[in-house]
Amino acid sequence: MPNNEAHPQTSALTAIAANAQLGGQPAYAPTQEELAAIATLPEGSALLIGTNGELRGARFLLNIETDETGAVKPIVAGRSPNSDVYLNDVTVSRQHAAFLPNAGTFELIDNNSLNGTYVNGDRVDNAYLQNGSQINIGKFHFSFFLGTGK
Repeated sequence: MPNNEAHPQTSALTAIAANAQLGGQPAYAPTQEELAAIATLPEGSALLIGTNGELRGARFLLNIETDETGAVKPIVAGRSPNSDVYLNDVTVSRQHAAFLPNAGTFELIDNNSLNGTYVNGDRVDNAYLQNGSQINIGKFHFSFFLGTGK
């Protein structure tokens, strides 16, 4: 039996993942191990969890980083090997999309990709992400979970 008192956000995240209907599809339900990882994320960070294919269960940490001038660096998802979230498939543009910390969450911005970026089933140019948001970049599907700083 898991100890939810050790990770108070676990119950809330389970409810979000189990009950949300995003874009007409059931949201991804994280495993207990994934819920534990989400519960320990520092405030201002987030976790992308792969939900299909070869990246199912893969985790990508979205963490705020700044360059030498103090400007926040975007987290780039794309087919380029230099991408922060490397997605090796022809359905993904070299610099397909970027995650930017904004207003206590992350904003996902499509970089004029050929196949588009989708959040909760809708093609978007940009979107503010919420816990449980479903993201499609090319053939890859992810769920987004924000750190609580607990």
